[in-house]
Amino acid sequence: MNKTSSDYAIDVRNVTKIYKLYDKPIDRLKESLSPVHKNYHRDFYALNGISFHVKKGESVGIIGTNGSGKSTILKIITGVLTPTSGEAKVDGVISALLELGAGFNMDYTGIENIYMNGTMMGFSRKEMEGKLQDILDFADIGDFVYQPVKTYSSGMFVRLAFALAINVEPEILIVDEALSVGDVFFQSKCYRRMEEIRKNGTTILMVTHDMGSIIKYCDKAVLLNKGEFVAEGAPGRIVDLYKKILAGRMDSLEEDLAKMNDFSGEEALEEENLLENKSFQAEAGKHQGLMKDKITINANRTEYGDGRAEIVDLGLVDAKGSLTNLLLKGEMFTIKEKIQFHADIQAPIFTYTIKDKKGTDLSGTNTMFEGTDIKPVKAGDIYEVSFTQKMTLQGGEYLLSMSCTGFENGEHVVYHRLYDVANITVISNKNTVGVYDMESQVEAVLTPNK
Repeated sequence: MNKTSSDYAIDVRNVTKIYKLYDKPIDRLKESLSPVHKNYHRDFYALNGISFHVKKGESVGIIGTNGSGKSTILKIITGVLTPTSGEAKVDGVISALLELGAGFNMDYTGIENIYMNGTMMGFSRKEMEGKLQDILDFADIGDFVYQPVKTYSSGMFVRLAFALAINVEPEILIVDEALSVGDVFFQSKCYRRMEEIRKNGTTILMVTHDMGSIIKYCDKAVLLNKGEFVAEGAPGRIVDLYKKILAGRMDSLEEDLAKMNDFSGEEALEEENLLENKSFQAEAGKHQGLMKDKITINANRTEYGDGRAEIVDLGLVDAKGSLTNLLLKGEMFTIKEKIQFHADIQAPIFTYTIKDKKGTDLSGTNTMFEGTDIKPVKAGDIYEVSFTQKMTLQGGEYLLSMSCTGFENGEHVVYHRLYDVANITVISNKNTVGVYDMESQVEAVLTPNK
């Protein structure tokens, strides 16, 4: 069934945004005064022919690497920017939270900014008075609402801005990364509120680097890369494509896009589900080529050892069997190491460690701790070792180290060690307190007051 324009809250058609880049400020003047209209600039395509639509009541996430054009398209949709060509049609009243400071007067108090923004959105002062208490309760910044917002911390600012944006009964809510400033509890509160207004028919368009939120809250995701439209579809599938861009696996990405374009409608969904169900068995067994070429490896890693062993390949494999640096919290994953020996060694030990960005060891193990039966090796032998476990770390960025070591005459010997060889990005749709999740099973029993 074909959708008409009235079914869409947002309809983006062939939007292109070009910026003129000049090497020197004087070149702009030269170009404007040139009698033969000589160009002194080069064109930069922030967006190039982007098209997608958002149905009314739908929740859509836009994802992509930095510089892919996500914020630019939101600014065009909200009218902050004008496209070079194409158009973005909007059917409904927009409440947008694009960036800290947008739409706020820094010298006004929080209360004054609430009324000012309400007026800009078409509400009368009396209407805003009716919404004021809900906004203040949600923001929960106390007496700071009576202080100029230039005195606010970034956390207080986003609390007030989001409370205002989400409590004016918007037909369309647009959010661009602003929630990343707030603490985890406020973020959770915001997502619950977004879920409430979505059920009441509000259309939501969000840009975020939190893939867990995209998967959990969105009906659809749109993937952009370097100003180009890549794909749109089920959030889980689009996040998988995004992971391949992050890992630099463009050939694999193009293969997946070709498969997606071979099908449509229900056939595409059935094919996608079939591929997902078979992916672990198909991919986990045998990866052609080097695993480390299909993930992001730290070019500035530290490595040392006496050279009697060498870690010649390594990989991170997710629950679907894909090589990737992005792992979902709560799912199984595997760390793979391939070690080649250049000398006879009686009892090698294989290890891995995961650290946070500050260098604190968070988790790790080795074949000695695990009681693995490791045989003596001779020069030329190769060991392939897999550590499989459940990802319970909170969403965030981590660093992976690994080594091949041993004990000789009571002394610890390092044959080859790779410090911070790869990053691990954990995607989570539920972060608890601390470094990792205890995975509590919660039971709450209410006894009503009779």
